[in-house]
This record gives sequence, C-alpha cells and structure tokens, in this order.
Amino acid sequence: MTAPGPRGAAVTGRGGGGLGWRSGGSAGLGTAGPRVRAPLWRRRGSSSLLPLRAAASRTALPGPWRSRSRSWGRSWGSASSGASWRPGSCEASPGRFGFPVLQELEQRLRSAPGSSLLADILHQTVLHPLCVKYPPSIKYRRCFLTELIKKHESTTAEPLDELYNTLADILNEKESTRCYRNYLLPTGESVTLSESEAIISQGTTGLVTWDAALHLAEWAMENSTVFSNRTVLELGSGIGFTGLAICKTCNPKAYIFSDYHHCVLKQLVENIRLNGFAVQPGTTDLIQPKSEGQEAEGKNYQQPKLIVAELDWGSVTEKQLLDLQPDVIIAADVVYDPEITASLIGMLQKLSTFRADGKPPEVYIAFTIRNPDTYHLFQAELDKVGIGWQIIPAHSTSIFLYDTQSNVTILQLFI
Repeated sequence: MTAPGPRGAAVTGRGGGGLGWRSGGSAGLGTAGPRVRAPLWRRRGSSSLLPLRAAASRTALPGPWRSRSRSWGRSWGSASSGASWRPGSCEASPGRFGFPVLQELEQRLRSAPGSSLLADILHQTVLHPLCVKYPPSIKYRRCFLTELIKKHESTTAEPLDELYNTLADILNEKESTRCYRNYLLPTGESVTLSESEAIISQGTTGLVTWDAALHLAEWAMENSTVFSNRTVLELGSGIGFTGLAICKTCNPKAYIFSDYHHCVLKQLVENIRLNGFAVQPGTTDLIQPKSEGQEAEGKNYQQPKLIVAELDWGSVTEKQLLDLQPDVIIAADVVYDPEITASLIGMLQKLSTFRADGKPPEVYIAFTIRNPDTYHLFQAELDKVGIGWQIIPAHSTSIFLYDTQSNVTILQLFI
C-alpha cells in the first residue's frame, strides 16, 4: 500500500518472491516459529497451501495431504528477514525449513517408494496450471524444487525425471525483477498479482503486498455486509490485493481504488485487468488499462463498477471529493509515518464534509504497529480533531498466511 510521502518503517530486501518464507531465520512450509508462505497444496475452501507463492491460495493434494493443518502454509511465496517482515523473499534456505510437511513427505516416500506421490506434489505446486500461467519467482521455485529433490534423494524412492527436468527448465529461465503472487479465496476464486521482487522499487514501497492488506481482506470477508451493495473507497490501494479480494467476495456496488505514485497506479490497473475486471470511466482522474487479463465470466461474484483514482491527500480538489461519495472508506498500512498522519486525517475530514447526503462514511484503517509511538500519535491526532475511534475485535478466520508476530490492528473511525 502506498500513500503520498516517504515510508517511515524499516524494511529489508527480499531476494525472490515466490514460494515464500517468513522472517526470523526459520522458514518453510508451515514452521513452528513465525508463519511462512508455502507451496500450493491446500484444502479447498480454506485458502492454506503448501509451497507455491504464485498462490496465497490452495489446491487439494490427494489422500491425507488434504486434511493437513493450515499451519502448513497458505501461499506459495514469500518472506523476508529483518525487523519489518515483508512478503516475497527466500532469504532463508529451504534446507533450514524444518517444516512438518517436508518431514512427513520424507517419511511417506520411505514407506511408499514409488514416484506417484512426488509427481502429485509437483503438479500441485510448480506445475499447477495457475503457477505455470503466473509463475512465482525463479529463485523461489528453484529453492523449493532443490529441497524437494533433497528429500527425494534421501529415500529409496524411484527417480522422477520430470522433477529434474522441471528444475532444469527453471534454471534456464531469464531472471526478472517481477513475479506473480496468487491467492486462493474461500470461494474458490483466486487473486493474481504482478509484484516487484524488491520491497523498495522505483522510489516506492507500494509495489508489493503488505501484511495489513491480507489482514484487512480477511476481516472484510468475514464482515461482507459492511461492503455489500455499497460504494467503497480504498486509500493507498497499492497493487490492489485488498480491493480485488473484496470485489470477488463481498459484492460491493462500486469500488474506488486510489493511490498517488504513478508506477503504483500503473501496476494497480494491470492487476485489476489481470483478475478479469474492467476499469469503468469515472469522474476522477483515471488511469486506463491496456493489458488483457483473465476472463471474468462464470465467476461467483457480481461485477462491481471499478474506478482507479489518483489522489494526493494534501491537494485533493473539491471536485474529486464530490465525485467520490463513498459509503465505506478503508485503508491498509497507511499509518506508518508521522509526517503523513495530518494529511490522512485531513483527507478523512474532507470526505465526510463533502458527502451529498450528509451521512458520514464508515471508516476502517488496518495497520501494522511497527513503532508504538507512531500508533499512539495517530490516535492522539484523531482525539485532537474530535474523530472517535475503536479497535475492531480480531476476526476468527485466518485465510492467508502472514507473520503471526506482526501486530496488525484495525481501527474503526467515527468521522
């Protein structure tokens, strides 16, 4: 998520963005420590997977694999080490994973030395159609297959040529600064994102998906009535994960994505198209899509009206405010720097003032508390201008995999 102004939170680089690992020196498909991103083996309807970062999603494995705990992982793809966890890096070696998944895999290979199980895993992860079409990073796929081969070779299981051939093909691929992330929703639909492999890219941190966006999307899916048949404005949409998840699961009447950085807006539009949506003509400053995406026909949701708006909180015009008219305002990870707190609060006050019906919109802000001082400053500034707030209770369902050590909070504001 991005917003006007610099990011204040410390960030760390990430090396790959594909089948992901989390921070803390431990990584893998469902570790006992911080949660990790893992390959795409999952039970339908719960969105946890095993290694496949082209997916914060899941695809069923045969037999007992289907009933494995969701702690085995949710998305094939990402993690970085350091104080500020970010998805998308395979900083940790898969050999240090220690995941129960790979440990059980080795046991199963020893007890059933045929190659069918390994072939199943390969086709549910790296060779899954979703990952073939929208592949995770080369580094992640390479790390994952290398670890899979190690486990395979530690047993007496029959060799699987397809496994080695797949790794050889990946090694011959050209490195890229971008990769795909795929997130499988409880409805069975997926959200596919094209992301940067670097946390900071082209002068912004808005080209990757942050934990608060995943957290807010989970809360939204559990509270879909907040968004159903209503106009939703998202401030600092970044590359679009939260909004796309809400559009596919919560049936909003209209959804307005907004951001400020031109590179983020361009990538946002590409991701909207990638997920089968069309950006509708509107009265705000729009970025028109050019790329072709997935077909949206036959989906389990109604197509809302989608608008992409370039909004600078500090210089938003009266005309823009009158055109927006949101019933609900949301934002994820935009409270990270004291310098932009005043701009954000001022934007919210203006949005309330320019409501045609005089009824203030509902406002929900999700953020990761990296610096308690910044968090308390935001609350103090809200109090100072008379904006009420309350902490929203944690939602009960965990769908996507993100760092459990991240302190993510959602505030409802009363403007």
